[in-house]
Amino acid sequence: MHQYVATSYSKICVPVLLLAALLLFESSAFHVSITNRRETRTFGFLDDLFKPTEAEADSPPEPEPEPEPDTRDPVEKLFNFFFGDVEQSPQGLQRFDSKRFPEQYPATKTEWAEPLANDIDNENGPILSYLPKRFRPMLKNTNMEKRDMVLTFSAKTDGWDYRKFHERLDRQGASLVVLQTNDNQVVGGYNPKGWCGYGEYRGSIAAFLFRFEKGPNNPDDNRPTKLCKVGGAGLAQLDFPETAISFGSDSLVVPLNGGKSAQSKLGSYYERFEDGTNTLFLNKGSTQLKDVRIYTGVYDEGEYIPFSDAEPFALN
Repeated sequence: MHQYVATSYSKICVPVLLLAALLLFESSAFHVSITNRRETRTFGFLDDLFKPTEAEADSPPEPEPEPEPDTRDPVEKLFNFFFGDVEQSPQGLQRFDSKRFPEQYPATKTEWAEPLANDIDNENGPILSYLPKRFRPMLKNTNMEKRDMVLTFSAKTDGWDYRKFHERLDRQGASLVVLQTNDNQVVGGYNPKGWCGYGEYRGSIAAFLFRFEKGPNNPDDNRPTKLCKVGGAGLAQLDFPETAISFGSDSLVVPLNGGKSAQSKLGSYYERFEDGTNTLFLNKGSTQLKDVRIYTGVYDEGEYIPFSDAEPFALN
């Protein structure tokens, strides 16, 4: 019995010992080669299997790609460090950005829109004529950039009366105001919220004022100087039923109460000009007008017009 066990034990141990000896012998062939900062490990009889070909050995190493420049701001880097990269479409929803919601951002002063097919050359066309081509560029990054606009109100045609003003313009949505002064200036403003005549302060960070003027950088008088809303979105327009146009309380005011006057004092609600001028009217606070012309968007029958009702919960 003992002899049988010893014989069986030897039958098992001998192959194991031989295998161990073989591995010990092969381990002496272990070597590490470092070529071009790349580490290669081979083990004896595996050398031939993993040995690089002559073409591979002679070819230069592939250059490592240059890392992409990190253009994130410090807040975004900190957010990504703790929470990971921002998803572009979380749960299938598009993120809030300037392309989908352009009028949640200040007006651009460096980009210009292209005229639309229906835009016209004549700046003195009749009521319901399309927007003049000269005015289209300033509507870049607004909700009106790609929408046809028509002349909805003209003081010359409709009268210098705030009641007629509200009759034609209330609940028509975003509007472009163009004033022609007695001294041949063209000034005005863009009202993203339009009018309703409910006695509200309507806020919008995208509202702006403008003035066309010739100068060394604008010899053809075809680009206006734009003045953005300051101090946040609040009081971009004062919308009261007993008056007409009021950008801020004093930045551009045209009461249309029978007279043809307009007032302007910049700084509190809208930017001043770069040279510090604080009025739209040739260094004077008020002027007399030839006409007040207001353009509104063209909407299909039954199409929803944004901001065409009261804003009781607006943050002003």
